[in-house]
Amino acid sequence: MKSIAARFTPGQELCQCLHRLVKSHDLKAAFVLTCVGSLKKATLRLADSVSIVTYNGPFEIVSLVGTLSGGEGHLHISLSDSEGRVIGGHVVDDLIIHTTAEVVIGECEGNKFEREKDDSTGYNELVVYPQHE
Repeated sequence: MKSIAARFTPGQELCQCLHRLVKSHDLKAAFVLTCVGSLKKATLRLADSVSIVTYNGPFEIVSLVGTLSGGEGHLHISLSDSEGRVIGGHVVDDLIIHTTAEVVIGECEGNKFEREKDDSTGYNELVVYPQHE
């Protein structure tokens, strides 16, 4: 496994930053090892797989997990508000950084992540391919 660390700054959109990082390092099977920081906005899909909600912060990033490859990803986030209440869900977009986002991305070397339509779920789901160099 290799890892890449980065810090992103206020006003940047975190998903775009992550995809640029993955692309610039030519990562084929990337995942989020850790992320701390804060957001001023987040758009999430909730657990019913239908409801999409935009939240305006500020929020602390409590957790960010998921896989990234080829400009696509599957990310889930937990955020806490100024009173410590936690919200979370599937990241849709609009993760706008408030003060900072410190991220470490790992890569499962020897693999390639693809997202392919799964008829049983209706979503593009993760497929892991061995990658031979």
